[in-house]
Amino acid sequence: MTRIILCGANGKMGRVIQSVVNARDDCEIVAGVDLNTNSSDFPIYADFKEVKENGDVIIDFSNPALLDSILEFSTEKNIPAVIATTGYDDKQKKQIEAAAQNTAVFFTYNMSMGINLLANLAKKAAQVLGDDFDIEIVEKHHNQKIDAPSGTALMLADAVSEEFDKPMKYEYDRHSKREKRSKNEIGMHSVRGGTIVGEHEIIFAGRDEIITLSHSARSKEIFAVGAVNAAVFMNGKTKGVYSMKDMIE
Repeated sequence: MTRIILCGANGKMGRVIQSVVNARDDCEIVAGVDLNTNSSDFPIYADFKEVKENGDVIIDFSNPALLDSILEFSTEKNIPAVIATTGYDDKQKKQIEAAAQNTAVFFTYNMSMGINLLANLAKKAAQVLGDDFDIEIVEKHHNQKIDAPSGTALMLADAVSEEFDKPMKYEYDRHSKREKRSKNEIGMHSVRGGTIVGEHEIIFAGRDEIITLSHSARSKEIFAVGAVNAAVFMNGKTKGVYSMKDMIE
C-alpha cells in the first residue's frame, strides 16, 4: 500500500486525486497540505512542517511558490516527490534537478500517457521529415490558466528540437516583426478560452502537404490518474529525476 501526502489537497486537482485514490486499493492518502485545512477523510495541514503522518510519496498539485517547502520536506524525510504542478521557471527546474541529487523526484510537464506518446511520435516525425517541413505548435487551455505557452507545449517543442543538429528557435510573437519564416524556428501559439481542459497540436507543414499530430484532454482526471500511477511507481525509489518515460518503459 502506497501512502500519499497530497499537496494542494483542497484544490481542483487535489479533489480529483482524492476521487481517483478512493477507487483504488493499492494506495491511500494519509495527509494533505493546503491553506484550506478542512477535511473529513484525512488530516490537512497548512504547512509541511506540521505533517505528523508517515508517507511513502508526495503528490504535488499546488503552486510553483511551494516548490521550496516540497523539496525540503522530500529531502529531509527521504520521501519521493511527484511534481505535477506546472508553470516552473528555469531557475526552479534547476532547483528540482539539484534536489534530485539527494531525493527521488518524478517531474514531467504533463501527467497524461497520451501526451507523452504524442511527444515520441513527434520526435519520430521530425526524424523522418527533417528540414523539409516547418513546425508549428498550437496549445489551447481554459481561460483561468496563467502561464503561456503551456509547459506541455514547451515539452513537445523540446522533444522535437532534440532531433535537429542545429539549435531551434521558439517563435512566440510574429506580430512584432515583418520578415519571412526562418527554417530553424518552431512557432508557438496559445489559445485561452472557456473551459478547455487541454489541447495540443503539432503541425508539420511541407510543400503541398501537411501532417498534424494532436492530443485532446477531455477531463482533468487523466492527469490525476497519471499522477497516482506515478506515486505508486515512485514508492521506494532512490534519488534521481524520474519521468513518464521511466514509468512506461
